[in-house]
Amino acid sequence: MGVSNLISLLGGVALFLFGMTLMGEGLKKVAGSKLELVLYKLSSTPMKGMLLGTGVTAVIQSSSATSVMVVGFVNSGMMNIRQAISIILGALIGTSVTGWIICLSTFEGADGWIAIFSTSTITAVVAVIGIILRMFSKKQSDRHVGDILLGFAVLMFGMQAMSGSVAPLKESESFIRLLTAFSNPLLGILIGAIFTSVLQSSSAAVGILQALSMTGAVSFSVAYPIILGIAIGAAVPVLLSALGAKVEGRRTALAYLVIEIIGVMLCAAIFYGADSFADFAIKGMIMNPVSVATVNSIFRIITTLALLPAVGILEQIVTSIVKESQAERSANEEFDRLDERFLSHPALAIEQSRLTINSMARTSRENICSAMALLFEYDEKEAEKVESREDLVDSYEDRLGTYLMKLTRSELSREESESLSKYLHTLSDFERISDHAMNVCEAAQEINEKKIRFSPDGAHELLVLSGAVNEILDLSFSAFIEENIEKAYMVEPLEECIDVLCDEIKLRHVDRLQGGICSLQSGFVFNDILTNFERVADHCSNVAIAMIELRDDTYDTHDYVISLKELRSHNFDELYGHFTEKYEI
Repeated sequence: MGVSNLISLLGGVALFLFGMTLMGEGLKKVAGSKLELVLYKLSSTPMKGMLLGTGVTAVIQSSSATSVMVVGFVNSGMMNIRQAISIILGALIGTSVTGWIICLSTFEGADGWIAIFSTSTITAVVAVIGIILRMFSKKQSDRHVGDILLGFAVLMFGMQAMSGSVAPLKESESFIRLLTAFSNPLLGILIGAIFTSVLQSSSAAVGILQALSMTGAVSFSVAYPIILGIAIGAAVPVLLSALGAKVEGRRTALAYLVIEIIGVMLCAAIFYGADSFADFAIKGMIMNPVSVATVNSIFRIITTLALLPAVGILEQIVTSIVKESQAERSANEEFDRLDERFLSHPALAIEQSRLTINSMARTSRENICSAMALLFEYDEKEAEKVESREDLVDSYEDRLGTYLMKLTRSELSREESESLSKYLHTLSDFERISDHAMNVCEAAQEINEKKIRFSPDGAHELLVLSGAVNEILDLSFSAFIEENIEKAYMVEPLEECIDVLCDEIKLRHVDRLQGGICSLQSGFVFNDILTNFERVADHCSNVAIAMIELRDDTYDTHDYVISLKELRSHNFDELYGHFTEKYEI
């Protein structure tokens, strides 16, 4: 096998991978978002989940893509681990469909007019139809069909290129000796796993094995362990997709690997155990693309059928391996309060919601304070905690928001309605404050990485403003948690003071930029920090206003602020003067 053959092989692999991707993406676009909806809505039982996983994976041509999608569903709370495992089991069968599509590239017609029906001719016709639809059709759906046809054609041409490039290997004694080494089960499984990990696609790995089988040098004893190894290697892209995911998402990704490993151990034990007694003659059988596809499908069907009754056990295994952190455990305990059985008892549900949203508020408060502290003394571990708490606050908003919306359908007393409205109005403010904590954390990271230094005046102004923001956070959050209206009335004067303070600092910063005291690079970061601080104060104001206005069965932030400033009620002038003097720069 010369250099030209090697280049042809790599080119064939590239065309094969691109064709498979193009065909899968086209099929997904034709189906629209229905595939995703079907996946997380219609997987209530293991059997349904398995069938859905098989069907969807057969369409998008990738078990990894299906599993990555499922990891996302579990990570967002749309699906539980048990549902995800049954879909993954089905995906194992669905991914073997690609091998049978590849088999079409091996069927050639005879001479004469029958040659019209050869694979090469059909592939060319499909490519022509595909490009016509892609380039000249005005309907988007027809263009997607064109993508599917082009993907199929490219996949076939890639397969033929691979087959042609490896054809000389059937005469190579060194290649045959190398393949013989792979007949060692452990080595074959290892090679298959590594090869698939690099390709990031089990379908592509099986396709290349099918191409090699056309040389006539691949026996069953070589192909079988490689197919087993391919299954394990296919878990790599799924595991990579779970990096940074929540604990449930990580458990789902691990479930894919656990399923594949158990399936490989089971099928290896069955075959090699029986072979040690019977010495199967099938080991010496020369493989071809059809027999490779057959073995691959049988292996995956056995794995799925054997493990489908054990979905609960698989869930316990991944749960025991991937432990919850203390923060995640605490969060789950918080969410356990939101029991749907309480919805028929609104007083209990409101109380549970109060405790949960108070925990959310404390987490959000802790997050923004930690982020602000990073501006003055950066610590990588604290930055990671800010990101982790941000994910937790997002979970609070999702879970609590869903629970509160269900509670609105219950018959509530006046006090219960007031509390429910207050929680619904303030929920997004707590979440947005945590979002700004992430923004401030990113600004701190940039300051640390780029070694940005503010001028002494800029650093002093930032310190003063941080003190004001810390106080408005204390006032608004304690007012909310303690249900203290008097503290709530103190928030708006301080928010007005912070607005004026931010405007003044921005003007001073512009003067320093013009005078060359501050650099343009530091200027962008400084301005981002001011904007985030100002937004945090605005959300604190929203929390306080919700408490005050909803008590009177009204909620109009704009009207309240105008009337408060115009009437100068509730000691507005006195408090504003106090805060202005306290945070003078």
